[in-house]
Amino acid sequence: MDTLAIQPFKAPALGTVNVPGSKSINNRALLLAALADGRSTLTGALDSDDTRIFAACLKALGFDVVHDPEAETFTVEGCGGVLPVPPGGRADLFTGLAGTAARFLLAMAGLGRHPVRFDGVPQMRKRPMGDLVDLLAAQGARISHEGPAGFFPLTITGAGLPGGTMQLDPSRSSQQVSAALMVAPFAATDTVIQLTGTIVSEPYIAMTIAMMAQWGVVVERPEPGRLIVPAGQHYQAQAAYPVEPDASSASYFFAAAAVTGGSVTVRGLSRASLQGDALFVDALAAMGARVEEGPDGMTVHGPERLHGATLDMNAISDTAPTLAAIAPFASSPVTITGVEHMRWKETDRVAAMTAELRKMGAKVEELRDGFVIAPSTLHSARVATYDDHRIAMSLAVTGLAGPGVEIEDPGCTAKTFPTFWTVLDGLRAASGA
Repeated sequence: MDTLAIQPFKAPALGTVNVPGSKSINNRALLLAALADGRSTLTGALDSDDTRIFAACLKALGFDVVHDPEAETFTVEGCGGVLPVPPGGRADLFTGLAGTAARFLLAMAGLGRHPVRFDGVPQMRKRPMGDLVDLLAAQGARISHEGPAGFFPLTITGAGLPGGTMQLDPSRSSQQVSAALMVAPFAATDTVIQLTGTIVSEPYIAMTIAMMAQWGVVVERPEPGRLIVPAGQHYQAQAAYPVEPDASSASYFFAAAAVTGGSVTVRGLSRASLQGDALFVDALAAMGARVEEGPDGMTVHGPERLHGATLDMNAISDTAPTLAAIAPFASSPVTITGVEHMRWKETDRVAAMTAELRKMGAKVEELRDGFVIAPSTLHSARVATYDDHRIAMSLAVTGLAGPGVEIEDPGCTAKTFPTFWTVLDGLRAASGA
């Protein structure tokens, strides 16, 4: 297995960085473009494993998709909600470990009339799909499983969506809610999605609703757990839809500034972003960092030493591993709660961060929904990354302030940030570190 040794910074992190486009926005926009009337082009688009998988799956479904990595664009010919006939009359989609591709396209397949088989890597076969599968089955789709119900591999043959009231449990993944919302305008009658459990990662649902509005579809939300999508609406093609820089990817560089007492700006981000993870900077501020917003982006200034805090990170759980990675360096305990749903991501991120930080000597108490991390003296260690991009990038930040870590399988960052190690090296060079 490939490994990469992370050398601690010898000076505070100082500089300005560019991060690639948001995976969450990019893949929502790919789905909306495919369902829109006419041709759409995404600009500033992310070129990564997840976005390439999504585009490849759209092509397998019969869509015309052109990806230009150099120009940072995807161009999609939309179908106006009437899905094309896939080559051979059926489609076989391999979604890798891309949760957005798996769930968004599963919902889209419910609009069609042809069999679509879904599968992915072994980790994807463990990710829950059951609530969305049950919703589609209640709408008339035929589902056949090759293993346990509610998990890949499975085949869906859609029957269109009659609409009406749908029940959906949002407690494990907000992606299933977003998936159902984005296809709802093409139901025969108005759709009411009744959320039956605790809502996790609420900003991602808000992002979906905001993006649907940008593309011409209105979602009514009279109360948090009740979403109404009037039938008969259509998505309007976008000649040039800009994809924001990825706020989750920015978190690693903000954390680097915070933990080394440095100052790092990420271009193109503000608290007004569509992405809830842009508010990760507020978690750093709660631990003593100073945050500035300017015309070029957001800047985090690290303190002499971070202090502890108690933080509910339910809404920004993708950045919880980033915060856990720097928590051992704080002067008092850091408590992170509200992130039990991280256990059903690419890996069990609560257990993974607990295990790997302990390898370095961190004092970590694992909670059902998070961690308590006490001030710790760390030592160097080789850490596993579980084929999870966020574990790899988070633990790299630990290595910047500690005695160094050796990252297994550093290439797994290609899922959302293929150039992560290059950008990190650029920050090191700019800092003289």
